[in-house]
Amino acid sequence: MLKVLVAGAAGRMGKRIVAMVAENPRTELAGAFERPDHESVNEDVGVVAGIGELGVTIAPGLDQVIEKCDVLIDFTTPEATLANLRTAVQKGLAMVIGTTGISGEALDEAEQLARKIRCVMAPNMSVGVNVMFKIAEEMAEILGDEYDMEILEVHHRFKKDAPSGTAMKLARILAEATGRDLEKAGVYERKGFIGERTKDEIGIQTWRAGDIAGEHTILFGGIGERLELIHRAHSRDNFARGAVRAALWVAEQPVGLYDMQDVLGLKD
Repeated sequence: MLKVLVAGAAGRMGKRIVAMVAENPRTELAGAFERPDHESVNEDVGVVAGIGELGVTIAPGLDQVIEKCDVLIDFTTPEATLANLRTAVQKGLAMVIGTTGISGEALDEAEQLARKIRCVMAPNMSVGVNVMFKIAEEMAEILGDEYDMEILEVHHRFKKDAPSGTAMKLARILAEATGRDLEKAGVYERKGFIGERTKDEIGIQTWRAGDIAGEHTILFGGIGERLELIHRAHSRDNFARGAVRAALWVAEQPVGLYDMQDVLGLKD
């Protein structure tokens, strides 16, 4: 039985991860924590998650519960995740990181630290999205420069980072598959008299509305036809189940940094 610890356990994703850990016969919810000032600290995490009492109290920080678990699942904020990762490295604790918005120097540090433990880090833990990553690469390689490539991502109004980590991963996949530099090719806003679209552009657009769990569309537009590759998440449970699957997988791996493509065996 794999003992799992959940960071940000009272958050929107944290609650669903708690539920999926509790549901899986191969995992045990060994601990849960939140930031010290969170209103749910010291409450039963199962009650907070809406699944009934689990006998696990939400702790006011990682230090209070780190000794109880085998793997930490973290879908929080870039700052909190990096702090948790530093502590995990000190303790040799395995991690599954689904936090988005980590970039620049923080991402460099996170990747360096993650290589010192067993860690799965991915912008999207959904099985379907990771299949989308694989197919998007193949489509971009086949269609090449004769087809315009545009990405649209749609999420709930509460999401803080934009574009989504998944959209940026898709953009990097398209850029690498077609030999482009995303820093030069990425177009995130169009307004006014912008002139004719160039062949090198990869458009990445963002919508925010309501409680949409997550939608990602890649449009390959040619002259006379278009292809669309679409993934729609109906709830957060698919991300949470993917995170639990990653936790079970990484616990059996050597020290190193992995992603969901590794977990699912999708890499060539």
